[in-house]
Amino acid sequence: MDAALLEKYGGPVPRYTSYPTAPHFTAAVDADTYTEWLGDLPATAPLSVYVHIPFCDSLCWFCGCHMRVVRRHSTIRSYLDLLHGEATLVAEAAGPRRTVRHLHIGGGSPDILEPPDVESLVALLNCQFRFAADMEFAVEFDPRALERPSIAAWAAAGANRASIGVQDFDRRVQEAINREQTFACTAEAVAALRSAGIGAVNIDLMYGLPHQTVEGIRCTAMQVLKLAPDRVALFGYAHVPWMKPHQTLIPESALPDGVQRWAQFEAAAELLREAGYVSIGFDHFALPKDPLALAAADGRLRRNFQGYTIDASDALIGLGASAIGALPQGYVQNLGGFDGYRKAVRAGRLPVARGVALNGDDRERRRIIERLLCDARVDVAAEFNRLAEMEQDGIVEVHGSRISVTDRGRPFLRAVGAVFDRYLQDGVGRHSRAV
Repeated sequence: MDAALLEKYGGPVPRYTSYPTAPHFTAAVDADTYTEWLGDLPATAPLSVYVHIPFCDSLCWFCGCHMRVVRRHSTIRSYLDLLHGEATLVAEAAGPRRTVRHLHIGGGSPDILEPPDVESLVALLNCQFRFAADMEFAVEFDPRALERPSIAAWAAAGANRASIGVQDFDRRVQEAINREQTFACTAEAVAALRSAGIGAVNIDLMYGLPHQTVEGIRCTAMQVLKLAPDRVALFGYAHVPWMKPHQTLIPESALPDGVQRWAQFEAAAELLREAGYVSIGFDHFALPKDPLALAAADGRLRRNFQGYTIDASDALIGLGASAIGALPQGYVQNLGGFDGYRKAVRAGRLPVARGVALNGDDRERRRIIERLLCDARVDVAAEFNRLAEMEQDGIVEVHGSRISVTDRGRPFLRAVGAVFDRYLQDGVGRHSRAV
């Protein structure tokens, strides 16, 4: 990788899991707005539901999620009661028993729930929504504390895809991020999930972590390949201590620079490609017959708050503190503070903190950015000035209104997408490195 290109295009840009991005959400979109938007959804519109479980039993210092460490199970059960209340409010506004085609339980660590909690959570969701027979039901798991009764409960509830965090198996890296996790416990968790019937497995890796090396990440990738995951996400660590103060516990002097980060990514990516995985977008890999790879091949790949997805639902409903939802009219985000979330739900009000309503220009730019990040090409009505420079640098090729990202430019997909982001020029928000 050319160091000059990394310097020029590898700097901070959004990940574009939405457009406009979250820093541009405002309080102008509130609970009344959301209620109106839900009511305007067509009666037959399929939904996707994301449920945020913001609890862990320990803090990983690299974490950028909205979460808190809890010791008392009563806190978790109180939160589940609030989720029940919010789901009821959503169903009342949208109409009961709408069909759900995708369900994702994330966190935090959803496996912190005890088996009766799992049963009650899924039962309340199935009461307010109607699960499609072929619904994808994904759950994020932390293998360090995953026990067989928990796995059995999730399997009985219908979970069919597991997302497992690994990050890195190198002991020195793990100590630097406060997440000690052996390959043995991870392999045991994967085997137990598959044995219980949760057969589709995603594994998350990270590059750019403290003390990480090319040799170390290659070793981790080779160990992950032994687990034969269906998908691998290879995320760049986002060091954002101004947003997540606990990241100050990670020594910045131990973080690799841009050239080292790229070398780490390419080392792991090369092993995955050699093992037969298909490159998806800028940070995902999938087996050729996985639905994600098939969607990428025929132009059906999408992007939402969970990253690359095959989810084509008309609306994504976010449930839980800080959860974000996406509707045809715009985006909404729930209150992140537990006190505010609790007060809103108990008052019978949707716990919306902020959002953004989309106009025609937003929708067109969102389409362009999504297609670029999913397909590495897009048709546009007009050229933008910065594309000429990117074309000169070999990042893109422009033929009339058609833009194609080159192999050289694929690592910079987010930077190409940023050309079309009119909000980015406002200087609002700080973002992680593109590479």
